[in-house]
Amino acid sequence: MSTPTRKHTALPKAQILIEALPWLVRHAGKTVVIKFGGNAMIDEDLKAAFAQDVVFLRHAGLKPVVVHGGGPQISAALDRHGIVSEFKAGLRVTTEDAMDVVRMVLAGQVQRELVGLLNRHGPLAVGLTGEDAHTMTATKHQPRIDGEPIDIGRVGEITEIDTGAIEALLADGRIPVVSSIARSQDDHHVYNVNADTAAAALAAALGAETLMVLTDVEGLYEDWPHSDEVISRLTASQLEKLLPELSSGMVPKMEGCLHAVRNGVTTARVIDGRVQHSILLEIFTDEGIGTMVVPDETEGDQS
Repeated sequence: MSTPTRKHTALPKAQILIEALPWLVRHAGKTVVIKFGGNAMIDEDLKAAFAQDVVFLRHAGLKPVVVHGGGPQISAALDRHGIVSEFKAGLRVTTEDAMDVVRMVLAGQVQRELVGLLNRHGPLAVGLTGEDAHTMTATKHQPRIDGEPIDIGRVGEITEIDTGAIEALLADGRIPVVSSIARSQDDHHVYNVNADTAAAALAAALGAETLMVLTDVEGLYEDWPHSDEVISRLTASQLEKLLPELSSGMVPKMEGCLHAVRNGVTTARVIDGRVQHSILLEIFTDEGIGTMVVPDETEGDQS
């Protein structure tokens, strides 16, 4: 008499798999660019769950590309080197000395750890920076405060993306893990690039199906701080109208989403990286979580 009970307890698992089926079919063979950041980079359990999710995507027939920054790790390393962390216009002021530390932390610490976590599941991940094979080229970024340009050092604005190395890795079944450092268009130095911006530029250049940005919030709030209702879906034009009202931390993320969907990416999503397996929940369930941005012309599409 035990057989019906066994069937009964296993049934929810089957239902979950069946719910994922149309999404598996839709995303098969598609490229998804994931910006790894926030709490998911620091909490050990979240890091392990993130690695599992990315490997699952790869085995489910998608082509994941991971882009990462490393704000907390960079700040800690600068402190150890006696270099003061300074921010202007929401961006880290990056002196020549600070740039050496940024490069060391991103390429030598954060990226190595992430590649190691992914490769516990097989010979999958390969790390590179935007410098490698001219993947990212940048010029000096000069933000404006009260209309005046300000100098924030070696912070770059991406001018060109060469996807050749990443596409070769994807064709070989690998998972590229990209540090947000760019080569300079003008001299022999390198630039620190905002990782949200870098992920968006890469998603557009790769013609990705989806850009996913992990954050430490549930998504884009309807009327923060008066309400914690999350906007589940909005178009590029709707997002553009909201940009001036957003908190400084959300601006590069949402500008990245806007850039992506205006440049050929089918959907851009901001999701809560504090939730274990948030990537799988977003891609493979009917409800999804977080905020999804779609191009204007897909207004009627319920993808």
